[in-house]
Amino acid sequence: MTGRVRVDRDRCCGAGNCVLTAPEVFDQGDDGLVLLRFTAPPPQTLEGVRRAADLCPAGAITVD
Repeated sequence: MTGRVRVDRDRCCGAGNCVLTAPEVFDQGDDGLVLLRFTAPPPQTLEGVRRAADLCPAGAITVD
């Protein structure tokens, strides 16, 4: 992956789609909000990361 992943916890609504789609990259904190495990995740996770960003109802995930 050549880009970076960013999350905006202020926008996150805690739906959990990201964790279900790419659990190797995303997690949820005790507050239910997104946690990013890697800002530059492994290349094999790129498809899941992009899908998670597309599925995020709050638009809290950005892939540069």
